[in-house]
Order: sequence, then structure tokens, then C-alpha cells
Amino acid sequence: MEYKLTGEIDRKQWSDFVLNHPHGNFFQTPEVFEIFKGTEHYESLFFAVMDETEKIKGTLLAVIQKESPGILGYFSSRTIVWGGPLIYPSDEEKEGAVLGMLLDELVRQANSRAIYIQVRNLYDMSHYRDEFRKKGFIYNPHLNYIVETKNREETEKKISPSKMRQVRKSFKSGARIIEPRDIEQVEAFYNILKSLYHTRVKRPLPRWSFFKAFYERSKNNESGKYFLIEYKGRIIGGIMCPITTGRIIYEWYVAGQDSEYNRQGIYPSVLAAWAPIDYALDNGLQYFDFMGAGKPGQDSGVREFKARFGGKIVEYGRYERINNKLLFKLGKLGLKILGTLKK
Repeated sequence: MEYKLTGEIDRKQWSDFVLNHPHGNFFQTPEVFEIFKGTEHYESLFFAVMDETEKIKGTLLAVIQKESPGILGYFSSRTIVWGGPLIYPSDEEKEGAVLGMLLDELVRQANSRAIYIQVRNLYDMSHYRDEFRKKGFIYNPHLNYIVETKNREETEKKISPSKMRQVRKSFKSGARIIEPRDIEQVEAFYNILKSLYHTRVKRPLPRWSFFKAFYERSKNNESGKYFLIEYKGRIIGGIMCPITTGRIIYEWYVAGQDSEYNRQGIYPSVLAAWAPIDYALDNGLQYFDFMGAGKPGQDSGVREFKARFGGKIVEYGRYERINNKLLFKLGKLGLKILGTLKK
């Protein structure tokens, strides 16, 4: 059977393929393509492999990210793939052929436009490791926590008692978890997030247009939610959560003004982590995905925080291909500088 590569595909066919794939996820959908397409200095890439009957055999959605236009932007350019590629389940030889076509096209399009390519695995892709290696990718271990949300009693039993006490204490002290009533509340959360990235994370953050686009799309469907922490009419934290319909809710961006409010018995970051778990339990979702917990062997306060919510630790790792080694080193330094200077 012959396969062909295409960048043009019927959107419903694409959506149905992702929805019905055993590892289909929000990050490989047409909705994400459009969100990134409308974000400043970001560029969406998509291609699919079809068989001779026009049936999809595999898809890949990637995003080229830059922090500024022109030559300076190139030094921060990277191509990120979340939760893909998605390959139609078949025999090993056919899956390898489809994956090879997708990776060849990814490298061809990104090689001269981004310093490196990183595939952030959301499921076990170890069986594809040899094919990735053939295309110049190396495997880097990376941890994550996934919380099962099929049964409230079992889920809450696994969460640290101290975290559940902080949740209850926060509510008793007057904090609330809300969904945004208007775009101004989302912007208030974005400003908290921007401050966090500037002072602690030291990494660039997508522009406001990205968070606004996510809000506009999530208002009218169940593909994502903002959960905001409100206290006395003020937004003091929140979390941005994509949703894979009927399956998983994810932490994408999260922030809370803990230093300002912990003394008052309010724990914004704890409530922000609890909010999607509670939502998943109430709405028939199977898992909450923390979307990363750092590298094995490295001390991580973030990992310790996430571990308290009773999730299973997994190591799906990342595949990375460096297109230009010298610029990669300079680009890593540049991202740190940009993260420090950006306001």
C-alpha cells in the first residue's frame, strides 16, 4: 500500500482521527493549530500521512516558537510537539514507515527555521525510539505525574492530608474557585503568571493573544477551562487546563500569589491544582495530567508539590533533535536572558 504526505486535510476528518486514536489528545487537534496560528511570533505546522483510500494513517502538529521577529527571534526559535505524532495502530513495519514520513517532513520544515526540535511525550513512545534515532533525535528522560480521577473516594484518599486541609482551609477563609466571568479576569490571571515567569521561572511566556485565544475558544466548548482563584473579588491565582474530551484534563499554565495569601490561610496554588482534579471527578474524566515534573535525579520543589496530589509518576521522556549545536547553546542562554528581561 502506498502512502502520501499532505498538509491539507478535512478538519472533521482530522478531529475524528484524534478523538478515536487511543492516545489522541487536545494538543494534536485543529483547535490548537488555530490558537497558535493566531499567536504573535508562533507558527503552526501540520501534516498527515494518508493511504491510497484517503484514510489517515498518521498526523503531526508542531509549533515553531520565537520570542521576537527577525534575526534576534531566530536565537530563541524552537519547534515543540506536544503529544504527537499520532500513528494509526497497525503492524510495526507500517507504523515505522508512517512515523518516518512525518519526522522527515518535520525536520525538513523546521531544520532551517528553529534551533532545535523537541517532542514532549504524553504517553509511552519507547517503541518508536529506534525510528526517532534514525532521524537524528535523542531520548531525554523526563518525569510526570498523572492523577487518576475515576473515583472520588479513592482519588481523595491518595492526596496528602496536608493538601486537603489546605484546600478546606482556603475555602473556609473565603477563597473560591471560579470559571472566568469575563476576559478581564483571565487577564488578571495572566498578569500573575507573567510576574511568576519574570521573577522565578526565568523563561519566556506566550503573549497575551495566546491566552485570549484559548479563552475565546473554551467559552463555547469543552476543549478547555480556566479555573481562577478569587478572594474578596480579586483574582489571586489560577490554572489553564486543556481537555481531551471524555478522557484527560491537563495543567498547561498555573500560578498563585502564595506569598501574599498563605499567611491568611489561603493557598492559591493548592486550590489551582485541586480545581481540575475536582472538575475531572465531577465530569467523568479519567485523569488529570500535571504535564511534567522535571528530570530524574534533580531536586525539584515543583515535583515535590505535585507528588502530594496522589498521582502516579511516569517517565515518558522527550525526543530532541538539535539542528544547530552552536546556536542551541546560545539560544538556551538567550531564553534565560529573555525570561529575565521580559516584562
